[in-house]
Amino acid sequence: MTANTDTALSASLQAVLDGRWADTRKVVRDHIQAAGLVPQSGVPLADYRARMLEAMAAMVPLGFPAQGFSSDDAPGDPGAAITAIETLGYGDLSLMVKAGVQWGLFGGAVENLGTAAHHREYLSGLIDLDVLGCFAMTETGHGSDVQQLETTATYDAATQEFVIDSPTPSARKDYIGGAAEHARYAAVFAQLRTAGPGQDRQGYGVHCFVVPIRDEAGHDLPGVTTSDCGYKGGLPGVDNGRIVFDQVRIPRTSLLNRYADVDPDGTYRSPIESDNRRFFTMLGTLVRGRVTVGASAGAAGRLALTLAVKYALHRRQFEGPGDGGALLLLDYRTHQRRLLPLVARAYAFALAQNAVTAQLHEVQSVPADTVDPDAMRRLESRAAAIKVGHSSLASHAAIEARTACGGAGYMAENRLPLIRDDLDVFTTFEGDNLVLTQLVAKDLLTAYAADVDDLDTVGWVRFAASMARDVALEKTAVRQILQSVLDSSDEAPEDSDLTDPETQLALLTGREDHLVRTVAARLRRATDDDADAFEVFTQTQDHLIKAGQAHIDRLALESFQHAVEELPADSPEREVLATVRDLFVYSTLEDDLGWFLMHRFVSVERAKAIRRGVNDLCERLRPLAEDLVDAFGVPATALDVPMLRP
Repeated sequence: MTANTDTALSASLQAVLDGRWADTRKVVRDHIQAAGLVPQSGVPLADYRARMLEAMAAMVPLGFPAQGFSSDDAPGDPGAAITAIETLGYGDLSLMVKAGVQWGLFGGAVENLGTAAHHREYLSGLIDLDVLGCFAMTETGHGSDVQQLETTATYDAATQEFVIDSPTPSARKDYIGGAAEHARYAAVFAQLRTAGPGQDRQGYGVHCFVVPIRDEAGHDLPGVTTSDCGYKGGLPGVDNGRIVFDQVRIPRTSLLNRYADVDPDGTYRSPIESDNRRFFTMLGTLVRGRVTVGASAGAAGRLALTLAVKYALHRRQFEGPGDGGALLLLDYRTHQRRLLPLVARAYAFALAQNAVTAQLHEVQSVPADTVDPDAMRRLESRAAAIKVGHSSLASHAAIEARTACGGAGYMAENRLPLIRDDLDVFTTFEGDNLVLTQLVAKDLLTAYAADVDDLDTVGWVRFAASMARDVALEKTAVRQILQSVLDSSDEAPEDSDLTDPETQLALLTGREDHLVRTVAARLRRATDDDADAFEVFTQTQDHLIKAGQAHIDRLALESFQHAVEELPADSPEREVLATVRDLFVYSTLEDDLGWFLMHRFVSVERAKAIRRGVNDLCERLRPLAEDLVDAFGVPATALDVPMLRP
């Protein structure tokens, strides 16, 4: 492969990556370029926050904030709204988070949990920023365990009001974007308590309420105490704060009541009888925030990789053989290995992100009461998986890009430290990645259990015997689908079965399937032995996490393969994209080579060929490195840093 002398290849690859909402990406890219929306250093906190609020206001005329909401005049375009905020990741992540909180989290809560009256009261104002809001879910004592939040919303039938209260210090709403300064309202998640006529008051689980927290002058309202989180590890333009409620009264109609309501007399009503199912139904409607976080992290990770690759094509270090002068950093194999597999992985997850965005668009483009519950569950699981994979990749890529640029990478003027610091929290908010990986694995087990749930004792014995036989077959290397990759091999990638899409998918699917079956067997044995449930979970947690991670890799590969198959067979971009896919697969296998060897999915000789294959694929893609990162479509202003100037 040779580098193109024009931009034809990078443009073709960008078209693949931009996908369905390419026009939206262009609008936001052009806006980033025109407004110079890049992360800043040395700006006072108050000035940075004010700048981000002004930048948000400048985005309203672009139209995409309104596209996230349905109206009588237009059905909305959820996919475009997500893509727009994703593309802000090429600029300043502080702006992306501010926009995501306002239009994605606060606005999403009002639209998806509220009803027509709430939409009439709030949506127009929150789109054009007349109604500034925040999303008050996390508490000092409860982050991922949302069902155990301590904030209470107790109904007073005498006044037809809810009383919002923080009964303990750990009930304080914490780390809330917008709460320190700009938000006037909060979407508050609290334990609803009420009693109908003649009944004792009881709890009905977590619900969401719109609560005013400041007046027009920015002062806390009576009973509300806000405070500032101050400087964080990154995102200086986001005014994260804390909120404490002391018997704050709000109207009964402030309950976002799409899935539950309280009558004036205190009677609780919901079409969903189970508190547990109601809670997860409500949270499921807020999945857009999780999809957006993964997408935006991915964009920022691609920005970091673009800076690092371009620097490696600019910076020279040590004399080469002959009279060729000092070598470029990217001419060193170690530097290629450092960056190019991450570029390949960035391609994989960008394409997987496009798929989950399209999936969400289809689910949220129909009336909420017509959504297929199975489709919603599939979306929630995939959104969690891709958020984990994309944000983990982005965080790792930012760190590696920073260090790959040496001292230049450590200078704030070159932005890599700012991107790294801003990205760090993306692995935590909208679902901690470790917790989400467990969620993904549990969904796999649930689907798996559905296949075996009706087995009687004899059936389970037969099933266990069958599984043991499958495992034994893996260990003795006679499974037909993987036999070819178990054979000794010295071949280059272009001659290898490992570049066959079916074999690639078989390897990653086989790993996932093996992990799910064996963790299920461990859990089943422990259940049969009447072991302590918590102890069983703790003992198998590492196994569970690995199953979830294997599933995430497999989803990314499927999206990659689909994108390659959609291209014309003889097109240059298909050849290049297939090579990038091969590097993604080879490097994924190499990263977990111990597992594949231990479980006899590959032979020792094949393992050696995988390591050599990563080297060979890096060498083949080296001439195309600039094309590959140019295809990310990073605006020129984001790349205008001293270390890249002649």
